[in-house]
Amino acid sequence: MRLVLGLVWLLRLLPLPLLAPLGQGLGMVLHLLARGRRHIAATNVRLCFPHLDEAARRRMVRRHFRHFGRSVLERGLLWWSRPARIRRLVRLTGMEHLTALQGRPVVIFGLHFVSMDVGWTRLTLEPLRLAGFYARQKNPAAEAVFWRGRVRFGNPVALSRQDGIRAAVRAMRDGCPFYYLPDHDFGPRDAVFAPFFGVPAATVTALSRLARLTGAAVVPCVTRMLPGGKGYCVELHRAWENYPGESVDADTRRMNEFVEEQVRRMPEQYFWVHKRFKTRPPGEPKVY
Repeated sequence: MRLVLGLVWLLRLLPLPLLAPLGQGLGMVLHLLARGRRHIAATNVRLCFPHLDEAARRRMVRRHFRHFGRSVLERGLLWWSRPARIRRLVRLTGMEHLTALQGRPVVIFGLHFVSMDVGWTRLTLEPLRLAGFYARQKNPAAEAVFWRGRVRFGNPVALSRQDGIRAAVRAMRDGCPFYYLPDHDFGPRDAVFAPFFGVPAATVTALSRLARLTGAAVVPCVTRMLPGGKGYCVELHRAWENYPGESVDADTRRMNEFVEEQVRRMPEQYFWVHKRFKTRPPGEPKVY
């Protein structure tokens, strides 16, 4: 692991137009060797895009791995590059939607695209103190790098998922916008089965519950990897109106509908190597 991290550290010195094709090459190696992850991605794409023929789905999975490989190598830019370089490579739009909510609790609703960490890092360069969940790494070397990379700017509040929603509420009441990515399968606890591309998917209800508990505005945040090594775009959307709505279930369906809408804009960049449909409704067979 130290050797891998050292290579990522070294490659971050390259201009992005040179680093990007190296990352794409890494992605194709992973596509070839990581059979388990390739199977997961292929299964997800088959379930979410049944109208595509087999050849089109295979092309989407290959494109996804190329973007995934880029995201691995380009994390070095987030972990070790100077703020000026990050600002130059990552364009932030929609910051006015956050500043308009000054003094009000806010949940920044992030999505699991391959460049999800770019959104966090870029926002920590702004004059605000973010809070968010952090998953600790088992490897000590990886843990040290990941932790330093996450908290290097803006003195953010990094919370453990085991701390739960109460820790998030405390941070928000202390004035920290909460950066939250709830669009993965975290198991049946505190989740409902909401449609995702027409497939029942275990979806945590915490986004709705946080908004109800704190009166927070929900500001979606979408990260996009630009082609040709041109950098990234972090797009903050206008705060959702009429949210929370009539019920937690309806709010959760709305969340998944928004994720679907964004995935259709750049399907190859969604994090398909995650088992999004691992948790099944009672009586349904496993899909992976």
